[in-house]
Amino acid sequence: MDDEFENKDEFPQDSMPDMSASDMDISDDDKLWVMLAWVLTPLVPIIIMLMADKKERPFIRAHNGQALIWGLLTVLFGFALGSFLCGIPGLIMWLIGCYWGWQGYQGSQVEIPVVTNFVKDQGWA
Repeated sequence: MDDEFENKDEFPQDSMPDMSASDMDISDDDKLWVMLAWVLTPLVPIIIMLMADKKERPFIRAHNGQALIWGLLTVLFGFALGSFLCGIPGLIMWLIGCYWGWQGYQGSQVEIPVVTNFVKDQGWA
């Protein structure tokens, strides 16, 4: 069955990943920075914003704003709810961020309903 589609142009349309034309030049370095941005948020997204060569890459730019907002929410909810819930909300939110980092490392886009729309409206992605 793996031999049925030898190149990606032969895949049926419904099994194609959702990628725009600008995402076709995703390097391994881009994927690594995206994963680090999600796992070590909010520190790494701030560092990426200070690196001129990284912040202009389309794939990194698409993930960086979301990772920064998610990291700030994780810190806020982690402190607010974690004090009487033994840190579990912050841990769960960090694990969700790790999952999104893994998705970014695989080359896919992450859609967080409120956060993604906010980042796009601000022009950060």
